[in-house]
Amino acid sequence: MQGKYVSEQGLPLSELLTVVLITHNRPAFARRAAKFYSSLPCRILVLDSSTRMTEGLEGVYPNVEYRHLSQFGYWGIQEKLIHGVEQVRTPYMVFAADDDFIVHDALAASVDFLQSNPDYGLCHGYCLMYLTLANSVRYYRRDKKVCEDYSSDARSRVIDFMHSYIPPFYAVHRTALLRDWYAAMPAGTTFQWQEIGHAYYMLAKAKARMLPMPYVIREINAGESEHKTEVYHSLTFMDAKSVAEREAFAEFLAAQPTQIEGLDLAQRKAFALESFEAMTDSLRTGRSLTVELLFESFWTSTDAPPQRSFGPRQYVEMPYYNAAFFELLAQYEFLLHAMPAGRIQLQMLEGIWSRQDALLCPRHYDTPEDRLDRLCKAQEANLFNRRVVKQLASQLQERGEEEQARNLFAWAERLDAVSTDDNQATLDTMLSGRLRNWMKVREPSAAELEAIAEHQVAQGNGPVFGVLVLDLDNDADKLKVTLDSLLEGHGKSFRIVVFTTGEPPAATSPQNTLHFIRVTPGNLVDKMNQAIRQLPCDWVLLTEVGDEFTASGLLRAGLELRHAEGCRAVATDEIQRDANGALTTVFRPGFNLDLLQSVPTLMARHWLIRREVLLDAGGYKADFSKALEFDLLLRLIEQGGMAGLAHLDEPLLITSVPSFEENDQERLALIRHLGARGYKAQVSSPQPGTYMVDYRHTERPLVSIILHGQADFAELERCLSAILQKTRYLKYEVLVADHPSYSQALATWLKAQPQAGKVRILSADGASTPAFCNAAARQAQGEYLVLLAQDSELVNPNWVESLLNQALRPEVGVVGAKLYSRDANISQAGLILGLNGAVGSPFVGEKRDVEGYMRRLMVEQNYSAVSGVCLMVRKALFDAVGGLDEGAFAEAFGDVDLCLNIGQAGYLVSWTPHVQLYHPGTLPEAPLALAALREKWAAQFQADPAYNQNLSLNGKGFGLGDADGFGWMQLLG
Repeated sequence: MQGKYVSEQGLPLSELLTVVLITHNRPAFARRAAKFYSSLPCRILVLDSSTRMTEGLEGVYPNVEYRHLSQFGYWGIQEKLIHGVEQVRTPYMVFAADDDFIVHDALAASVDFLQSNPDYGLCHGYCLMYLTLANSVRYYRRDKKVCEDYSSDARSRVIDFMHSYIPPFYAVHRTALLRDWYAAMPAGTTFQWQEIGHAYYMLAKAKARMLPMPYVIREINAGESEHKTEVYHSLTFMDAKSVAEREAFAEFLAAQPTQIEGLDLAQRKAFALESFEAMTDSLRTGRSLTVELLFESFWTSTDAPPQRSFGPRQYVEMPYYNAAFFELLAQYEFLLHAMPAGRIQLQMLEGIWSRQDALLCPRHYDTPEDRLDRLCKAQEANLFNRRVVKQLASQLQERGEEEQARNLFAWAERLDAVSTDDNQATLDTMLSGRLRNWMKVREPSAAELEAIAEHQVAQGNGPVFGVLVLDLDNDADKLKVTLDSLLEGHGKSFRIVVFTTGEPPAATSPQNTLHFIRVTPGNLVDKMNQAIRQLPCDWVLLTEVGDEFTASGLLRAGLELRHAEGCRAVATDEIQRDANGALTTVFRPGFNLDLLQSVPTLMARHWLIRREVLLDAGGYKADFSKALEFDLLLRLIEQGGMAGLAHLDEPLLITSVPSFEENDQERLALIRHLGARGYKAQVSSPQPGTYMVDYRHTERPLVSIILHGQADFAELERCLSAILQKTRYLKYEVLVADHPSYSQALATWLKAQPQAGKVRILSADGASTPAFCNAAARQAQGEYLVLLAQDSELVNPNWVESLLNQALRPEVGVVGAKLYSRDANISQAGLILGLNGAVGSPFVGEKRDVEGYMRRLMVEQNYSAVSGVCLMVRKALFDAVGGLDEGAFAEAFGDVDLCLNIGQAGYLVSWTPHVQLYHPGTLPEAPLALAALREKWAAQFQADPAYNQNLSLNGKGFGLGDADGFGWMQLLG
């Protein structure tokens, strides 16, 4: 990366140039950029507006000056840049982003050009874009070949530059010119106008030059910008606000002293607007900017440079097609791989590091050959993991393979010369690493294992688990993974039956701990049922080869199920590994009928089924060979309802992420099951692997919509208008309180409404919300009530039908809806007891179209409580539980208490994403009511059955909970 760093005038670069490095909350990027620029013989000024100081920057490099400027924050970029410009004492400066690589020799060449050409204000060259993946780097063409010299009069060069716009922000600038620009720029100028104005001002003040050289390697923007703005939008949007912004900024530019002469102020403004049009045309037509993949560079060997695969189209007129530049790229790539930082890169590396971490773990039955084989596999997965490289080198050295060991030790030295940071520290901050540490913390200690063993001797060994392993591809490696995990686990009370399409390795019987049965696709299910009848076990679990048992899962299941006489089937949690190897959680709620029906791929796998129950149900059915467990669970519900169907908050397996795909057998099993429950239902699949049930009810009951809560008349009018104008269902009435502040306005407005006859105005007399709802319910004529907040607004016309689709089911007591804020983000989606220390809604702030954890934002399911913002309940049931509590919950949480009362009465509380409303979703702050709710429903607060004890109760919910040790001794009481 070294080059000629003395100008033609004989001044060293340190007296001419300052690199101002910009970073914000990206410590890995910042450290890598500082390492890259530290070899330049000039001052590197780091402006870090991160919330916390970035470690590894201050005082590490002699020429790198670190400034922690947290007062500016992300949105204070203008003030941060002004501060940076004011600190520069050299005649030239360059801004550098923390994810870019400005070619060092190109910086020197740009400084030389400006030194020799005092009438030029900035100089740079061509840009190449990159995207770092796990083991490769993709390079993209960004700049097209354009005019490289803008030296005509000011008006011509501005228009010419904008006509072939290539962003000049990261060019080498004359410091005085940049200082003038930042002094002139209006406070609060947005990101996009800073960019537009920068280009205009620089070209209006001085000439500009693009040298025919590769100048910068910039990271491609894979995703939308954080600030959600686009230059093109600011230039083209025609709404009044955008037009006014353009006009105002053009006036500002016109007022600046530049080399544009011979025009009055109005003409200069018109010229600025003309330059905006030229820039718009350049961006719209792609005249100078593009994104085209040129080649991908793969680093697969420690003994050779990266190998490059070129795409079908190349552009040899661009100046970066030469051997010297490709050698330079290899140096940059080494930094990219040895100091990973990019979001996509880290997402891909998470899986690789997780697999490597697992391969490095010692095994009880290890041989030296086994360890070497795993280390080699780990090394093949990624060459830049220092732990893997060093362990493999040491292993090879122990085996006397000196040359290979020397090569790897040399590679390790090269890695350490860049950074000694261990990837393990980064992995530990990722979900995969946190999950592995979380599982380790939960394992019983040696003393606990000893106490458990003594307890089992005294009480008997407890239940025996029959583990059915499907090996339908005859994959010996995957089978070994599963068997090894069982043998190394703490739970030893199991029998294993492997159903294989290959030749069994030994003759075995059901009495053996490991029994092999050869099968074909045609006889698999029959063989499974026959094996279950002969298997000496209490519980049956169906798995596939490659599934790994967690160390403690079977042990805890055995202790928990020792005295679970009434339990028929148990769902457990699991951890899933994606195609890259990254881990994620599937921490299920308590038994959740609607979620089971909606996403059987996630909810119906790996249940522990009591053997006698399975046999009494007739075993697995060959007609549903692709939905064996789902069909079985549905038959258990048909036979015994939801009694005895439990859930254990403990991950039992680490499995591959299942593919969500069309599965006719799942759909047919669900249709058959719904028919057995008396429904002529229609089952559709909005997305592969998810199901939506239309129960096809024939009833069309009258629905009474009770508008409640506090709202001004404008909000009430909007709510009523949406009901009267959008509601497709015809049999409804609306009951609304007569409030003195808008009584006359409401009466006047209703007279003008064609459907005003559906609205009844009731006296509220200052009653609390629960009191008014109870009074309105007594006067309601409908069989079903809808409690609806006055400050809400309906979105979908079929909202009543969607509520009734659930509410008309005899097992359902309450139905709730999905709420959005006005910016179309989730504001409420069901309620979790205990979330953020109170009653909270998960997913708040997420975009409206995201799937959510376990797809829970897009499918129907059961919650313990839903919000009274929109809540349907059968009037008879509402009356039976006493309606809303007007005492303890007069101030707040009456809706939650109502749901819990109805749930306690044996009914389901359903939530549907197919009823959508605009509402802020803000939950009340009412300490006394919350305390009363906690006291009354202590058990539900301790463990909300719609949630999971292994999940965090902070933030948006559904994140991994704290890594606390599990209380094993309490299971022995």
